[in-house]
Amino acid sequence: MDVLLISIATLIIVVVANGIRIVNQYERGVVFRLGRVRKHVVQPGLRVIIPIVDQMRKVAMRTITLPIETQKIITKDNVSIDVAAVAYYQIVDPIKSIVEIENVVSATYQIAQTTVRNVVGQTTLDHVLSETTALNEKVKAILDQATEKWGIYVSNVELKDIQLPDSMQRAMAKEAEAEREKRAKIIAAEGEALSAAKLGEAADTIAAHPIALQLRNLQVLSEIAVEKNSTIIFPSQFMDTVDSVKQFMKKEKI
Repeated sequence: MDVLLISIATLIIVVVANGIRIVNQYERGVVFRLGRVRKHVVQPGLRVIIPIVDQMRKVAMRTITLPIETQKIITKDNVSIDVAAVAYYQIVDPIKSIVEIENVVSATYQIAQTTVRNVVGQTTLDHVLSETTALNEKVKAILDQATEKWGIYVSNVELKDIQLPDSMQRAMAKEAEAEREKRAKIIAAEGEALSAAKLGEAADTIAAHPIALQLRNLQVLSEIAVEKNSTIIFPSQFMDTVDSVKQFMKKEKI
């Protein structure tokens, strides 16, 4: 009799132990009772289910990082590029993620890979390189809409690696170099135009005041003498000019 009581007590303990479940803070539980889903989701903590009758499946609610492997894509302007991306998603409805789809992670990866290929394939190369943010938002919107029925929310999608063929890289480098040369020539031409305008103004000033040219010559000679000790020989014509300057100064004083 005692042995029977002990056996029954042991059986009860085993049954109760099999019915105890611990749901972590980042998890939610979905309970199937005789194959049917119970409407309420099991919250974190110590929970008890009916052994054999109930089955619980835990669903992680944390944000999941989904790397999308590099794939070859032909852009709208027929350029073959390699594109890799990464998506971040989170399960917001545990029941849908189990009931509506067999393997939610695999399904999300497949549709993310296909969406990236379709979106990039409908865009030109220049747009892919310059408008990456807009493409990210477009892929995210499509993914979020497609996975909503699985209880998934896509928070972000990023095109993280875009590799161009070597020939295209060389062509783009030549294009960038030609653009820089064009800018340099335009800047140089603008500088020449400004310089010519200023020289014209200076020529007009000198034409109006001939003595100004001689004063400029004297200033240049003075600067040369400051920088280097040297002997300067003045031609007789220049001395005549000096005399003209003196006469001009006397007239100004009078």
